[in-house]
Amino acid sequence: MRLLPAPAGSGIVFRRTDLDNFEIPANGRNVAKVSYATSLMRQGVLISTTEHLLSALVGMGVDNVIIELDNLELPILDGSALPYVQAIMIAGIRTQRRRRETIRVLRPVEVREGNKFIGVYPGSGYSIRYTIDFPAPIGRQTTSVDLAAETYGEFIAAARTFGYKADEQKLRDMGLIRGANAENAIILGAKGPENGPLRFPDEYVRHKVLDLIGDLALAGRRIEGHVVAERAGHAMHTALVSRLLKDRSAWELANVPVEAEPAKVAARESLTSGALATPALMSA
Repeated sequence: MRLLPAPAGSGIVFRRTDLDNFEIPANGRNVAKVSYATSLMRQGVLISTTEHLLSALVGMGVDNVIIELDNLELPILDGSALPYVQAIMIAGIRTQRRRRETIRVLRPVEVREGNKFIGVYPGSGYSIRYTIDFPAPIGRQTTSVDLAAETYGEFIAAARTFGYKADEQKLRDMGLIRGANAENAIILGAKGPENGPLRFPDEYVRHKVLDLIGDLALAGRRIEGHVVAERAGHAMHTALVSRLLKDRSAWELANVPVEAEPAKVAARESLTSGALATPALMSA
């Protein structure tokens, strides 16, 4: 898989090099199926497990990129977004002299399903508060992150996906988690992680934030607002994207003016479009 620089205004686009360079833009119209991962499909061509890479791109301020891959599934790597972040940092990020367009939330948009909930609300910047409540040994965890404060690489990127050992065979029988192992996921037994230690005491909820950032990237632009989620997951994340985009009265496109000479990286990430300075190569 390769990440290639793209012109301003291109957005994030997947390109299947094994299918005559067929392209699938990363947006809500192309969401295919959502279960234990998020998949995109256009004209019958599938891309699966997109959330970790999309999360890394948003977290690092990359708006425009072409993602080349030669099969339907993105590499899981270590189960987090950290390898993607490291590759992006090595390649470098180039400021593009075009104003960044954001989706500025004007009024609340919510999705509810029993005791599960996710909503997005007006607010400056891009902040997330996420609560999970899983069976033991995880229990209830809550965390908050402000993406405008350059916290992604330090606090979110390294959080790994997780699963219960007791559910493994059932999921494999369903054709899921075929590549999952102790090298790319936290395996939970009755007493805790079987392949510890954890990278963070609350790594589980941090990974849910990672997934959410990647799924909300399918809005097509960075969100300007405050997101609250409780016991949500990929299906509810993408349902929020769909509901938000369909309700045109709930948001507006906001053009953030470019500064001639941004004082620091944070200014570039929040004000101007960003693209890779050079290609980045990833392998499973």
